[in-house]
Amino acid sequence: MARFRRLDVLKTMIASGLVPVFYHEDTNTARKVAKAVAEGGVHVLEFTNRGDSAFQVFCDLIRWCEKEIPGLILGVGSVVEPQTAALYINSGANFVGGPVFNEEIARLCNRRKIAYCPGCGSASEISRAEEYGVEICKVFPGAEVGGPPFVKS
Repeated sequence: MARFRRLDVLKTMIASGLVPVFYHEDTNTARKVAKAVAEGGVHVLEFTNRGDSAFQVFCDLIRWCEKEIPGLILGVGSVVEPQTAALYINSGANFVGGPVFNEEIARLCNRRKIAYCPGCGSASEISRAEEYGVEICKVFPGAEVGGPPFVKS
C-alpha cells in the first residue's frame, strides 16, 4: 500500500487550493470521478464516509488509484470518531477529514503521521486543533460561522 508523507499531503492541498469532496456508492463511478479530478490537475481527493457501502468503495478505490493514478492522494472525510479513522487509515487513507474537531482523532492521526483536517467553527476551536497538530482545518459550516469575512478577520 502506497502511503504519501503527511508533509507532501499538506503541501499538495495548499498548492491545489482546494480538496474536492465526493461520495458515490458505485465503485466504477468513484473511479471515473477520481480519474476526472486527476486529469483536471488536482492531485488530492476526499472520499466522504457516508452510505452503507462507503468503506468497501473506498477500499476498492484506493487500490485502483494506487495502480491507475499513483499520484492522486486519496483521503477520507466526514469522520467523527477515532475507530472509523483507524479503519480508513489501516486501509490506506492518506488524510482524515471531519466536520468537527475530535482530540482522539487528532492524536491517532499524529501517532500514525497522517494529516488530519477537521472542521472548526471558531477561533478557539482552530487554536485547540493547532495544539493537537492540525496544520489545515476547514471553516465549517462555512456560511454559518461567517464565511470569508470570518477567515479574513
